[in-house]
This record gives sequence, structure tokens and C-alpha cells, in this order.
Amino acid sequence: MSQSVSAQDLLARQAPIDKKLKAIDSVALIRQIHKEMAAYPAYSLYPDWNNDRVHAFGKTVVIPDSFRIDMTGFCMPTSNTKITSKFGPRRRRMHNGLDVKVYIGDTIRAAFDGKVRMVKYERRGYGKYVVIRHDNGLETVYGHLSKQLVKEDQYVEAGEVIGLGGNTGRSTGSHLHFETRFLGQAINPALLFDFEKQDVVADSYLFQKGKNRYRSGRTSAIASNGDVQYYKVRRGDSLSRIAKRTGTSIDALCKLNKISRRTTLRIGQVLRCS
Repeated sequence: MSQSVSAQDLLARQAPIDKKLKAIDSVALIRQIHKEMAAYPAYSLYPDWNNDRVHAFGKTVVIPDSFRIDMTGFCMPTSNTKITSKFGPRRRRMHNGLDVKVYIGDTIRAAFDGKVRMVKYERRGYGKYVVIRHDNGLETVYGHLSKQLVKEDQYVEAGEVIGLGGNTGRSTGSHLHFETRFLGQAINPALLFDFEKQDVVADSYLFQKGKNRYRSGRTSAIASNGDVQYYKVRRGDSLSRIAKRTGTSIDALCKLNKISRRTTLRIGQVLRCS
């Protein structure tokens, strides 16, 4: 009988020890996960990590039909607001980013927390450039820099200085070539960032496979916390024309964007349509 009681006592004493060990294991696992996430941002999305090519994702990557990208915790890459060249076809080739007017030596910052994947130079392309992969699944490209101030595999925080504006590579004047990509798929940065207002368009962006590129002068996307449609103004657009194309009304457009029927639309301006 005494042996039975002793065994029960031992089991009773062991139970909290086992519970504590499990808790320690859980903490260790969480730390390991965080370590891996820091080492390879968005590691659940990307098949590998390499420092060889900007567009290193071919058939090896699986592109989801949709994926919501968190846009919080951002920093505008430059305080400059003038767009000198938009996303879309340009001189018989695709321009996969926005060109923002900056001057040689202007500060360029990381748009989100992430890890620097590439710091390289292309004489006939990006010039001196930096590519960063972020925890939200995006990769951002910063081209034509005069100086790179980070190293490959370095972890950076949003707003951290990564380079200086320049005119290197295939460039006809000092500017920042800024790209936003998801698994190698180019997304129009104007759908994510409003350079004029120095803000993001919405707190999140819903990437939809095959629906994120420039199409015949018209760009739309789903963003924010629901099925919210945005429309990028092109040459010749009017409120009535946009309302017809997006299946809404002029009054609704005015209310959603806090504008009036007399507001002058700017080419490249992004309007909320729903």
C-alpha cells in the first residue's frame, strides 16, 4: 500500500515538471520559428533564398490565386513626390516600376522590415540597386542609386537608410526606380503607395493572380478589408467615364474620394470605386 501511495506522489510531482518542460519546448519552438522568419522573410511563400538574380522565380514558385499583403508598418522610400515615369508599357517594353524624381545623394529608405537579398550593379539596367524581401511577402527593388549603404543578407527595418539617390545604369537623369513584386510578379506601386500623399493606398492589398498588371491603360485592384476596387486615372478619363467603367455612380465616386464633380482629375491618380 505504501508503495502505491509513493508512486502516486511521484506521478503527482512529475506532472508539473512535464508541463513546465512542454512550456519550455513551446517557447524554444516559437524562438526557432522567429529565428527562421528573420533569416528568411516570408519563408512559407518563397522556395529559396539566393543573391543571384532579381527575377529568380520561374516554375519553382507556386503563385496563390489570392494573397492579402499587409501594408502596415510601412515607410515611404523617399520623401519626394514627383513621378517621372509610370508603371506600364514604355518604348515597346514593360516598365515594371515607378520612377520617382530624386537628386543625387537623396536619402532612400527601406519600405518595410525585411532582409536585403541583393546589392548589385547593372551597367545597362538598374545601375546600383538593392532588393529587399519583406515579411509581408513583397519584394521591393530600388534602382539607379549612387551609393548602396547595406549588404546582402543584412536585416533592415522600415525607414532604415539603404542607399542614396543617383543616376547609375540605364538612366537619363537622377531618379529612383521603385518596384514592388510578389513572388516575382510585378505590382503597380501606385496601387500600394500614394507618393503625393506620402501614405499607403490601404492597410492591406489583395493580390489576385493575373489581375495586378497594367492592362490597356487601365489598372484596378482589390484592397483594404473587403472587396474595395481602385481605379487609376488615365488620359481622357472623366468622372462619368470612370463611373461607367467601374459600375458605380459619380456621386458615389465623389463621396468615396472626398471630391466634387468639379475636381480636376490627374493622370495616374488612384480613385476608390467601391
